[in-house]
Amino acid sequence: MKIGVIGATGKEGTLIAQEAVQRGHQVTAIVRHPEKLQLKIPVIAKDLFALITSDLTDFDVIVDAFNAPAGQEEQHQTSLQHLVDILHGTPVRLLVVGGAGSLFVDDAQTMRLYETPDFKDAWKPTSVNMGKALINLQKVTDVQWTYLSPAAAFLADAPRTGSYQVGQERLLTNAAGKSEISYADFALAMVDEIEKPQHIQQRFTVCSR
Repeated sequence: MKIGVIGATGKEGTLIAQEAVQRGHQVTAIVRHPEKLQLKIPVIAKDLFALITSDLTDFDVIVDAFNAPAGQEEQHQTSLQHLVDILHGTPVRLLVVGGAGSLFVDDAQTMRLYETPDFKDAWKPTSVNMGKALINLQKVTDVQWTYLSPAAAFLADAPRTGSYQVGQERLLTNAAGKSEISYADFALAMVDEIEKPQHIQQRFTVCSR
């Protein structure tokens, strides 16, 4: 498949692009700073907000691994809305690297992780804005979107185990009672979803076993 990865110079974007390349897909990095790219793959050097429909319609899948800069966390909302606007009505699938903060911590789905007492204030601007972006995305019916949330602890340097468990709206924990996933296993789950779609127009989440 032809896959475009927005934010392919970031830690998670790099791993998703790498996983897809290793599986034989045609991967293009969509980045502002191609000189930072760690992989030798084709590049579209363009800011996310400057992208237009014709930039993306040659792809089967676009992965949104955009990370809003500190102090501009509202861009989690505006960036995703921009992608929806330019992809609406096209066959291009949009897979979003989401956040854990908007996952529910109870079966009745009355409290999100970022609403719990122990959730750090420093994390809230990103989590709340990502949560609002998801709520808006869930109203979209003319884009083939999928939103993937990690577990509560998203571990950049943890190893790739090659295994994970899948949930939907509720925060998951592993056999040790911890909610965690490595960046590498998250990338694995993302490319698995690209290859075998199970969550079209849905959010899902992954956690270590």
